[in-house]
Amino acid sequence: MSPIRLLVVDDHTLFRRGLVALLGQHACLQVVGEAGDAGEAQRKALALQPDIVLLDNHLPGVRGVDALPGLKEAAPQARVMMLTVSEDESDLAAALRQGAHGYLLKTIDSDALLAALQRCMSGESVVSPEMTAKLVSAFQNSSRPEAPAAADPVEVLSPREKDTLRELARGASNKEIARTLDIAETTVKIHVQHILRKLHLSSRLQAALFASERGLALRQPG
Repeated sequence: MSPIRLLVVDDHTLFRRGLVALLGQHACLQVVGEAGDAGEAQRKALALQPDIVLLDNHLPGVRGVDALPGLKEAAPQARVMMLTVSEDESDLAAALRQGAHGYLLKTIDSDALLAALQRCMSGESVVSPEMTAKLVSAFQNSSRPEAPAAADPVEVLSPREKDTLRELARGASNKEIARTLDIAETTVKIHVQHILRKLHLSSRLQAALFASERGLALRQPG
């Protein structure tokens, strides 16, 4: 397999260079570029078309989450993973709403980071375990008013798809969902694909947010 091509975006030069050196130790990874601000990141994303953009949230002049639309426009095929010190649930929610494919804390160890990048490249979305529980509270605390008397879009899902969506809201991986529901992992992947298509969502993280917002993680199956 070709190495995963990475663009590292962080305004702290020492941290960025250290991260680049760390990632460069793995043959399955290739850092093709680095940037210290959102403008430079967008230009390099356009020129380099990386597979994954590792994006800090605290950049000069603009938050990383606010730079997401420009990065996705510059490199539509790239998956953007936040790598930040922020444990703020509002930052997490904003990143996922803008289409980030993962949200990792800088406290992550190197092995876990490598695994997260590989999972991201295979199509999964990854959130640091410390942040998973905040998916629910981020929307329980939202002041956004609910739409009146609209049909619940969850009802378009099959019972098994609803079970899968409920497990996504709890932050479960495909393997964990397969074990909980006593089905094959390949079947879980198919259920996730159907959920995204039926609910018009672009990632499993958006599906988790959708479910968390409706309190599905707090309900028992059946």
